Amino acid sequence: MEHFDFIEMKLPAKPEYVGVIRLSVSGIANRMGFTYEDIEDLKVAISEAMTNATTHAYEENEGGEVTIGFGVYADRLEVMVADHGGSFNLSDVKKQTGPYQQSESIENLREGGFGLFLIDALMDKVEIKSGYGVIVLMTKNLPTNEVGLDDDQISTTQ
Repeated sequence: MEHFDFIEMKLPAKPEYVGVIRLSVSGIANRMGFTYEDIEDLKVAISEAMTNATTHAYEENEGGEVTIGFGVYADRLEVMVADHGGSFNLSDVKKQTGPYQQSESIENLREGGFGLFLIDALMDKVEIKSGYGVIVLMTKNLPTNEVGLDDDQISTTQ
């Protein structure tokens, strides 16, 4: 089985906490070696997913939570944003998600249609699970062109 680190955060479903998640994904992606541009894309995508969750999931005074999960793999970062505040069972989530189809009726995904188009454009893979709440599972692959897969450095000597 593929090894990965899993980081989970729970935040109040309020717009003022979006910045906390942007900082978190920036720190994780930076540590993994993502480029500046990729980190900016991740920050925008995760902001959209979090904003969608905070705007559409709860009534004004309901005081809900958003759960964010980061799956840190050798070659990619998977980010889950769920608007029902429960903990993730990663294998269950993956079994139940399906690819985001741009033809899906927007009502199914609450009114966050535009945000999902943007997320889909910025990430390498986007999957959606809607049932009890909505889970957005986003994947960003690490660029592999700088260093060989087994860390062979390019040498200047022959």
